[in-house]
Amino acid sequence: MINAPTSPRILLLGGIGTGKSAVARLLAELGATVVDADRLGHQVLDDEGFEAVADRWPSVITSEGTVDRRALGAIVFRDRDELAALEGITHPLIAARIAKSAAEVVDRPLVVEMPLLKNLTDGAWIRVAVTAPRDVRMERLAERGMTKRDIVARMDAQPSDAEFVQAADHVIDNSGSLDDLGRQVLRLWSILVAA
Repeated sequence: MINAPTSPRILLLGGIGTGKSAVARLLAELGATVVDADRLGHQVLDDEGFEAVADRWPSVITSEGTVDRRALGAIVFRDRDELAALEGITHPLIAARIAKSAAEVVDRPLVVEMPLLKNLTDGAWIRVAVTAPRDVRMERLAERGMTKRDIVARMDAQPSDAEFVQAADHVIDNSGSLDDLGRQVLRLWSILVAA
């Protein structure tokens, strides 16, 4: 018997550097279970997706037999066809892991953090977009050690804030302070969970 969820299912969407992880941490502090789709993507590269990636891009396999994610990113974030090929390998595997989490977490809110609009979930999910101005995002990513070229390539490979907002049921504007972000997350929590 499949247990139906008794708490909301939330997709936390937004481009790189918008602050999805900060929002996810705040939601976790409030009691949500958070699944990071990027982390799942890293896991499937090491596990069931490894062979397909190694076959397609042998140059990204290290001497230790692991995927060099930086080298893979340099390929796929500069060529939409290569990105589509990687997504064709990883997305079904990520979707299966998300479905497993959704089946296991039924009694509390489940948040899936993802930088995509592609449907990797089934069922009724509430879409929350996290946005921030491009210059703020670029500054945040530079502080993480990314080059301007890599930042622009990744941002350009993702949907725009406007596309995320259009697809969203709720929007969090992360252009202000951490306190402001916290207030928005509490407001969202009260709407989605406490009601």
